[in-house]
Amino acid sequence: MRVLVVNAGSSSLKLRLVGADDALLADHELPGGRDGFDEAAAGRLLGGLDGIDAVGHRFVHGGPRLTAPVRLDDDVERELRSLVDLAPLHQPPALAGAALTRRLLPGVPAVACLDTAFHAGLPAAAATYAVPREWRERHGIRRYGFHGLSHAYAARRTAGLLGRPPAALRIVTCHLGAGASLAAVRGGASVDTTMGFTPLEGVVMATRAGSIDPGIALWLERQRGLSADEVFDALEHRSGLAGLAGTADMREVLRQAAAGAADARLALDVYVHRLRAAVAAMAAAMDGLDALAFTGGVGEHAPEVRAAAAAGLGFLGVAIDAERNAAASGDPDADIGAAGARVRVLVLRAREDLEIARQVREVL
Repeated sequence: MRVLVVNAGSSSLKLRLVGADDALLADHELPGGRDGFDEAAAGRLLGGLDGIDAVGHRFVHGGPRLTAPVRLDDDVERELRSLVDLAPLHQPPALAGAALTRRLLPGVPAVACLDTAFHAGLPAAAATYAVPREWRERHGIRRYGFHGLSHAYAARRTAGLLGRPPAALRIVTCHLGAGASLAAVRGGASVDTTMGFTPLEGVVMATRAGSIDPGIALWLERQRGLSADEVFDALEHRSGLAGLAGTADMREVLRQAAAGAADARLALDVYVHRLRAAVAAMAAAMDGLDALAFTGGVGEHAPEVRAAAAAGLGFLGVAIDAERNAAASGDPDADIGAAGARVRVLVLRAREDLEIARQVREVL
């Protein structure tokens, strides 16, 4: 089955055609966004692709009811549309991408693949917030978790590279990109994760603050007169690395830190401090750790970040080989663990497209 993988973001439409043997047959990107995409340009691209048997769409949020990949029909689309307020930056362009491919590929079956689905089976202790029962029952307040497609692929790829069954492993997967989250994967299932009800929770990200005292937002609104929209905009778009170092690009943060810039050094220290703590917390959720996997733009291409994180995790059995670590940024899907270290450390290319294609085949 040849699967067209559609990843519609806030600024682009990424199209990948994955063959039956997981070969990447085509890879295209079109500008666009939440208000739609260039249908004529997309039509020209799709017209040049042969034998599209199915379409897999990435949706960030499946809410409390969509907890597994599902064939995309009118009822599912209505459910996904009802979740726009939970993922206002991500859900609208994904819906626009689905509408576009439905028009251009009539009759081709489509499947909605959900970033939240991998975390839908979190134990109650990990999924439940200590907030009033009314909030949890009436408003659905719970930990949803995100980046599930990436975490699922990384965990399965880790097991494959180590030659061990997923059921026998306790893996912490670190998806470190502009958005970032970690997951504790035991026996192939997510048992904890750092992102929560929204993608704002967790580790420091490019422009998101990660976890902060919620009283900060309330104090700014009550005592300093900031509106809810102003606070949200700051936490979503002007915090994280951007808020600390003035740039959201980890490459620039590393360059400036190496040159002695105090703000960049602080940004890197805060980033690594939170990352180490999150790895330890995920390991605690599994009563130990067998493998640590880095993926995503930062995870794949920033050996300095991997080395700094591992340097504080020796008590868990983590140790990396400096030469392997440096080489892995040009050759992903590599074991960078030091010889004899109890925990294996891997660098993996992010391939959500392969996870989506796998899920599409299972559903259809």
